[in-house]
Amino acid sequence: MSQQGETHPRQEDEWWRQLYGSPEPGDPQESAETVDDHYASALSAVGAPDEPAVRDDPPVRDEPPADRVPPARDPYAQGPYDRSPYDQDAPEHDDPGPPDTLRLRRTGRTAAQAAPPQTPPAPPSPTVPSQQAAPQPAPADRPPRGGVIPTAGEAWGPRETPQQAYQQPYEEPRQAYQPPYEAPAPTAFGEGPVTWSDPDPGPAPDLPPGWAAAEPAVEAAPPFVGDGPPTYAAEPTAWPVAHPDELDSLVPDTVLDGAQYGVLTLRTASVRGDSARYRGQPRRDALLTARFGTGDDGLLLLAVASGARAADDAPRAAQDACRWIAGAVGRSQLRLSEDIRAARRGSLKSGLHRLTDRCYGRLRARGEDLGLEEGQYTASLRCLLLPVDPSCRIRLFFGVGDGGLFRIRDGSWQDLDPVGKDAEPGERFRFRASVAHPGDALLLCSGGLAEPLRGEPALAARLAHQWGSGRPPGLTAFLAEAQTRVKGYADDRTAVGVWDA
Repeated sequence: MSQQGETHPRQEDEWWRQLYGSPEPGDPQESAETVDDHYASALSAVGAPDEPAVRDDPPVRDEPPADRVPPARDPYAQGPYDRSPYDQDAPEHDDPGPPDTLRLRRTGRTAAQAAPPQTPPAPPSPTVPSQQAAPQPAPADRPPRGGVIPTAGEAWGPRETPQQAYQQPYEEPRQAYQPPYEAPAPTAFGEGPVTWSDPDPGPAPDLPPGWAAAEPAVEAAPPFVGDGPPTYAAEPTAWPVAHPDELDSLVPDTVLDGAQYGVLTLRTASVRGDSARYRGQPRRDALLTARFGTGDDGLLLLAVASGARAADDAPRAAQDACRWIAGAVGRSQLRLSEDIRAARRGSLKSGLHRLTDRCYGRLRARGEDLGLEEGQYTASLRCLLLPVDPSCRIRLFFGVGDGGLFRIRDGSWQDLDPVGKDAEPGERFRFRASVAHPGDALLLCSGGLAEPLRGEPALAARLAHQWGSGRPPGLTAFLAEAQTRVKGYADDRTAVGVWDA
């Protein structure tokens, strides 16, 4: 034959037809020649060695005999059909076809795989395990059986063959050593020697240099002062009714704040009155503390506002008054700071008067937008303006409406409200400028605290004793004193205290 090597399936079929020819119509289908004869003829034509006749072999058993161990197979060896079905580089193998078809095509096995072994191993004895050569160590990049990777400095051990795994007895996995359980000894209880402190320890040890002893706690405010107890309870009873669409209008029961700048110590508190606590009404007083500017040019603003007693929008009107006057003062901070340092009283009074008028003009416009009658959306407003510069001791007061401005000097009260003194009866705007002395205590308050201070001497005497000592109280002490109760006075109380060192 002229063609050598491996042939294409179509060429093999064409050669087969040329050798045997196609059956002609009318020829008998049966022939005396068998398939074995044709196969032997074909082998002789191509020069292949004679092969023994095909015989029927016994069926192949799926399991090896009991006295035989299956041959060892390298678990890491990869045969021609061991590739993954998703491997795109795997070669396509020929279909073996039906079992009764003979094909003269090369299979996928190589000559080395198809060649029989030179010296077949002797069958192992039923009683003595077969002696096998020690397997080669696994590559460095391949973990041993069991998935345990040796640490640095250890070598890969010999691979375990299936025969050895089958013949070795089963061993439990190793676990960390645990000591045998020992029951704890019962806890023993007993009385030790009782020691008593010395009834007379003697004088306290001296403090280190530069240390000072802690001051005694300030006496708590009594429940009330005056002839009899107040009508309402001292603690809050009910909260105001909240509306889902007006949650921003909720006002807390108590507000407390404080600060210290140079010689100034500030304490502020705003508390809902006894009547509002009992009836579940909101606090009508508003309090705002703000600092504008930095360094010695800064200004401290403390604003107190009280909404109209019978108005439903009193809390919101008081908050708007404090917020709008603070915005106006903050935008004029540089000009106001210069006028305070230069002691320009006329410029300060006219300038603050204009800012206050603009604030009340916005309140009137807001009331018209809400459809309220004139005078319902309003609030009393009183403010303190203090310079941060410690060398400037000018204190400015301005505002409109009810409230009080007091000063404790040398242990006695001084009413600094300009009503009836400097202000005319019909004048709404109030302005007062004063110079502070070391040890002074200045008090700005709403009408809920100003009225009992003027009407109850016991309250004035108590607050003068507590706040006029020259030492500013703490936040909680200031709150406790500011809410000292007096019978007949149950409105909201807002107080601003300023102490000059």
